[in-house]
Amino acid sequence: MSDLTVTLLRYGFLLLIWILVLSVVSALRRDLVVGRRNRTGAPSARQARRHPELAEEPPARAQARRLVVTEGPLKGTSLDLASSPILLGRAQEATLVLEDDYASGRHARLFPQGSRWFIEDLGSTNGTYLGGNQLTRALPVEPGVPIRIGKTVIELRP
Repeated sequence: MSDLTVTLLRYGFLLLIWILVLSVVSALRRDLVVGRRNRTGAPSARQARRHPELAEEPPARAQARRLVVTEGPLKGTSLDLASSPILLGRAQEATLVLEDDYASGRHARLFPQGSRWFIEDLGSTNGTYLGGNQLTRALPVEPGVPIRIGKTVIELRP
């Protein structure tokens, strides 16, 4: 090969590397939502503070009072919610002991924070699903939204 060919190949390879680096940076920027504004049309927190008339009152939420098993071996079981967390799993120390082969010993935890309830997966093998989406972090649970742990489905009810 001639020196010109080797030089062109080197520059071509360098160009490909830069394209790869720029595409990775672009993907990270999109994933981290860097520099994006609120797309919902709702005012930002700063705008709401400066112009209180822009702030909308959130709709009143139904307060969850019970945890009900709607599917699975414990269908029909109901627990009254208190101010303490609820441990879900097959372990005997769990608040709601699940008779489900797909549930881990300490599978998930429901906990109150303010007036809302949150659920988090505790590193289970088969995952915890809130409304069809697998949990990757603690998320708020609205009444009536199904929580699936293996073959067991539970809901918060007012």
